[in-house]
Amino acid sequence: MFRLLSKQPVFPKLSRSYIAGQFTGKPNANGKYTVTLIEGDGIGVEISQAVKDIYAAANVPIEWEPVDVTPLLIDGKTTLPQPAIDSVNKNLVALKGPLATPVGKGHTSMNLTLRRTFNLFANVRPCKSIVGYKTAYENVDTVLIRENTEGEYSGIEHTIVPGVVQSIKLITKPASEKVIRYGFEYARSIGKKHILIVHKASIMKLSDGLFVSTAKEVAKEYPDVTLDFELLDNTSLKLTADPSDYKDVVMVMPNLYGDIMSDLSSGLIGGLGLTPSGNMGNKVSIFEAVHGSAPDIAGKGLANPTALLLSSCMMLRHMSLNADADRIESAVLKTIASGPENRTGDLKGTATTSHFTKQVIANL
Repeated sequence: MFRLLSKQPVFPKLSRSYIAGQFTGKPNANGKYTVTLIEGDGIGVEISQAVKDIYAAANVPIEWEPVDVTPLLIDGKTTLPQPAIDSVNKNLVALKGPLATPVGKGHTSMNLTLRRTFNLFANVRPCKSIVGYKTAYENVDTVLIRENTEGEYSGIEHTIVPGVVQSIKLITKPASEKVIRYGFEYARSIGKKHILIVHKASIMKLSDGLFVSTAKEVAKEYPDVTLDFELLDNTSLKLTADPSDYKDVVMVMPNLYGDIMSDLSSGLIGGLGLTPSGNMGNKVSIFEAVHGSAPDIAGKGLANPTALLLSSCMMLRHMSLNADADRIESAVLKTIASGPENRTGDLKGTATTSHFTKQVIANL
């Protein structure tokens, strides 16, 4: 039997001091910043090399510190090698290619392991139409922020009786407040003064209801930002009917919804190969290409490095290296728009990875 020990809230109110997004790293004696590089698996090595080549040609003040993140299974728990953990904690920022989780060895998802290890509580996924690459939608310009640590992905599952499995959706006020407050701060930083909370509180009255009520509390501290709410199914319909309705808003939502809706948004602009992503923590931030490791084309020179390049531009802006980010992003977009001969196969082109890389360098 449980007894309520206190009438005080279970969780104390969080201060604003934890808000992510403030890079505090300092340049080395040579004026460059050290960034941890997780090249990844499959095509990860090739697209990481493209980033390194383009950064070298552009004289970006970055020194890469490659690390091995081959997972260790310690007492049944997937763990990263300590040198990799130390590198990320030291440099405060990392760029990550796609990772494959070992199959049949009891490992937890590598991406989930990274998020938990560094408490990367917010995933930021902007999706913007690329001029010169035609899709079914035009003028897409959405920003989605996903809670990254709990919800259905908490990993709390068990078998009640054979044939009956229960999976628990965990929503806590501290985690909800963290990501929602970050959403408000991020919206301010990019000049968007409208937050949209996407939820399903009509059905999940307690869990999603807590996310909604927390947003209402946080919103009181941001009178200059408009707060609205929308059911997940309505957002799915409206976003695919007319994405321009979401051009001026920052969408914030729990983990599973954010995972699905961010991929949906990517589809509007041409796929995951064009979509940057950043994972924000209290101190550490990891920017990544969210597409798969594509082992079937690894080593064949067919990989598209765009997503990792654009993610690296997010990283540079996070580090206040805006001019370098603008220059590289402009060169990438110019290359894609220049025609199919300079685009990789996933973008209906004929270019190899190396040819695409050389064209980006030529457009710097």
